[in-house]
Amino acid sequence: MQYIQYSKLSLKSLLLSSSLLASSVSLANEHPNLVLTQADVTDMRQAVDQTGSFSKRFNTVKSQLDAQLNLPITVPLPKDAGGGYTHERHKENYKLMYQAGVLYQLTGEPKYAQYVRDMLLEYVNLYPKIGLHPKRKNQNPGKLFWQILNEAVWLVHTIQAYDAVASALSEDEQQRIENGILKPVAAFLSTESPGTFDKVHNHGTWATAAVGMTGYVIDDQELVEQALYGLDKSGKAGFLRQVDELFSPQGYYTEGPYYQRYALLPFITFAKAIANNEPKRDIFGYRDGVILKAIKATIDLSYNGLFFGINDAIKDKGIDTVELVQGVTIAYGLTGDPQLLDIAKRQEQIILTGDGLKVANALDAHKEQSYQFTSQEFGDGSSGKDGALVVLRAGEENDQTVVFKATSQGMGHGHFDKLNWIFYDHGNEIVTDYGAARFLNVEAKFGGRYLPENNSFAKQTIAHNTVIVDETSHFNGDVTTAEKYAPTVHYFVDDKNLKLTSASIDTAYDGVNLSRTMALLTVDENTPSVVIDIFDVQSDKPHQYDLPLQYNGHFIDSNFAIKNNSEVRRPLGKQDGYEHLWLTASAKPESDNTKITWLNSNGRFYTQTSVADDNTHILFTQTGANDPNFNLRNQSAFIQRVENTNKHQFISVIEPHGEYNPSKEYTLQGTSRVSQISSEKLANVQVVEIKFINGKTALLAINQNKELSKQSFSYKGKKHTFGGRYLLVQ
Repeated sequence: MQYIQYSKLSLKSLLLSSSLLASSVSLANEHPNLVLTQADVTDMRQAVDQTGSFSKRFNTVKSQLDAQLNLPITVPLPKDAGGGYTHERHKENYKLMYQAGVLYQLTGEPKYAQYVRDMLLEYVNLYPKIGLHPKRKNQNPGKLFWQILNEAVWLVHTIQAYDAVASALSEDEQQRIENGILKPVAAFLSTESPGTFDKVHNHGTWATAAVGMTGYVIDDQELVEQALYGLDKSGKAGFLRQVDELFSPQGYYTEGPYYQRYALLPFITFAKAIANNEPKRDIFGYRDGVILKAIKATIDLSYNGLFFGINDAIKDKGIDTVELVQGVTIAYGLTGDPQLLDIAKRQEQIILTGDGLKVANALDAHKEQSYQFTSQEFGDGSSGKDGALVVLRAGEENDQTVVFKATSQGMGHGHFDKLNWIFYDHGNEIVTDYGAARFLNVEAKFGGRYLPENNSFAKQTIAHNTVIVDETSHFNGDVTTAEKYAPTVHYFVDDKNLKLTSASIDTAYDGVNLSRTMALLTVDENTPSVVIDIFDVQSDKPHQYDLPLQYNGHFIDSNFAIKNNSEVRRPLGKQDGYEHLWLTASAKPESDNTKITWLNSNGRFYTQTSVADDNTHILFTQTGANDPNFNLRNQSAFIQRVENTNKHQFISVIEPHGEYNPSKEYTLQGTSRVSQISSEKLANVQVVEIKFINGKTALLAINQNKELSKQSFSYKGKKHTFGGRYLLVQ
């Protein structure tokens, strides 16, 4: 056997059991060869004996794992869905095996290799005895887990554990483990599940990564080629096709930030394995470095540490998730970007890899630089032309931020909410997106799966902040139809005092054109920026148009009388999510401006001032109707409704203001700063005027032409001329 010299390790720790001594020379020469390499291990061994973040993390993991090694290995017969005991036990097992594999490489202590070996042999005994999971539902089923996705996640981690200890195993043990569990799981994920393996989707990404990494470890190039190019190796499927199709040139993942975070791990882990085994492929340079761009984009698609909650998002997920920790670590190892260190510092998690050592050393040396969150347009689709997610940021990281969703559908995890938006301020989500109706891994709630209300409410258009025509969701709630169409983003402006974007779509409803322009305007550097929202709806036929605003906070006041349904409530409608909304109150405003104010838990007040006409009605709603199992979260909204109308403009200004401090018992500026808003559309120029109670006025004129040209217009008797996208007069 070829021994490796360990620094400061006793001879006893190098003497393996008889089975460990019989390892093959070829494996000793080649392993580890995935995310960890022999060069990494050499540097890491030296680091664990030095003072610093890396050795601190090493000692923490070692202490935790040593306690686990004293417990019996448990590999139960699968029976529970997500969140149940057996589901969580198998998840914990792959994490423990992975950690043990790393610790074996760092210490050379036989007990860690033996632990991985013994657990894998338990899986060798179990796997042939089980069929498809008993709790399988509509998802593609696994064997160890209720869906095949989790099987792939298991193998991504397990193959790294085996890679770390393979050189310490006898040839017989290697053959038993490879033939008894690794190859069967790889086959189940690939040739036995072609619909998943060859699908361009995050499930396919996990499967191809798992199988490809297995191929590298067991020296099966056929598995590697199938993983890269699909089962028939034509390139019409496989990992590279996933990279081609699922990311835009800007690194935006088509299913949205939540699933971008989740899919990131197999992308970066397999890419790292490809780079270590076949550097000539230049995988991190593929498509102009789109995998590295995706890591950075994942950071950019967050606010105050949490990802933007669009599509099927669990809204508690943020930049400290293990997937992005791995992504930031690998990206820093490749680029040395000091801004990534700022994110790594916030994550407070050091990874025991070669790149993790680089991050730890750099943080110990205080080399981090503040990460710059900026306004950006993230094109969607492989060409970047299937709409976009536009992020408008007013200033500092936790200042006012608008997320304008003019993206493609986002496949099965997408929601029917074209031209939707979310608003963040002062660290909180103010105008909200519902995200997913799901209690992840809470078995009592539908086995931890997406709840039925995810389809009947969360995905429906009324659950979002965009126009609904005739109480029917966009594309009639049909994913196949929705996948064919995306909005057109007309422009994106990022100037000092004004952030501006506009998009339209004419396929969400037959014969109806939806167009929305959103601006983030800084009127005064000493006060928060305001949002200007202009929503145009045009049709040749009359319709009912609803524009909801889902707000996060407590209703405070309005400038119109409200009729409250305090004794008897009824659902707002019968289908497309309307059946889940209680109509709590209604109003018929009489002035040309409506005002609604609410208070957020961040201590700020928010007022929406909207242009109104004789056809404007306001409806107040809360979730909970037709929800017998209390699956829906409490969510309040108000809806601007106009009826029997061909064309309509919804124009609103949303402003943060004031402060409420119940601890110190004071309230400041609890009323709106806006005294009046008015608007006019003059040919191709849209004009919005905002008057403030202090006498100041802001006049914004927007050139809505596709091609910019000099524009002249008269407003309230005064002539204006401008040549760019907008004119701002303050």
